[in-house]
Amino acid sequence: MPKMTFIERDGTPREVDAPLGLSVLEIAHRNDIDLEGACEGSLACATCHVVVDPAWAPKLAEPTEDEEDMLDLAFGLEKTSRLGCQIVITEALDGLTVRLPKGG
Repeated sequence: MPKMTFIERDGTPREVDAPLGLSVLEIAHRNDIDLEGACEGSLACATCHVVVDPAWAPKLAEPTEDEEDMLDLAFGLEKTSRLGCQIVITEALDGLTVRLPKGG
């Protein structure tokens, strides 16, 4: 099974199973990781904002215009910021690393 790593807000890395076809948001919830997702993945908020490790960012599909609009509302936006609900795990993303933004 693919794996991914969340860097918690305090800087602690946490590797978890990342089942194919699940979003980063769903994986966070399955593993009690502090990633809110108030709209439950319907692309109507920015509470699942994560910062993708720069080495992984080019491997992701480009964000949609709707995702970019929601990201404009995120606190602590960075160059590789994405919404966790929009990143779906594939074999190519085995090992993905994302960081939870501070204060988010």
